[in-house]
Amino acid sequence: MTQNERVKEVRKTLGLTLEKFGDRLGIKKAAVSKIEKGENSLTDANIKSICREFSVDYMWLTTGEGEMFVETDDDFFERIDRIMAGENETRKNMIKMLLYASDDDIEAFDRLVDYYISLRAENKKD
Repeated sequence: MTQNERVKEVRKTLGLTLEKFGDRLGIKKAAVSKIEKGENSLTDANIKSICREFSVDYMWLTTGEGEMFVETDDDFFERIDRIMAGENETRKNMIKMLLYASDDDIEAFDRLVDYYISLRAENKKD
């Protein structure tokens, strides 16, 4: 997938028209259309604007590697707030456990997670 195709994928994923997408970037809908079709090159300024305005990952947009969107701190805190206000006690307790764990506990937990991941990878090979 080209950079131009990834721009279209971002716009479609966000459910924006060419006009609305362009308005947020300060360019006309015709310019967005030409970028998506590969008729116009994607400039560094366009790339930076898309990443900033829509929380798109720079590496994904330029190379296709990684995830389309980056998670902002606001998104992260909002998700934690929803968990803590919800009724799922297991999720709440997991967050509390990590919050109050010592550095040694966190390192031990990290080793356990790594070990679990390696076991899963071995099981998938079999």
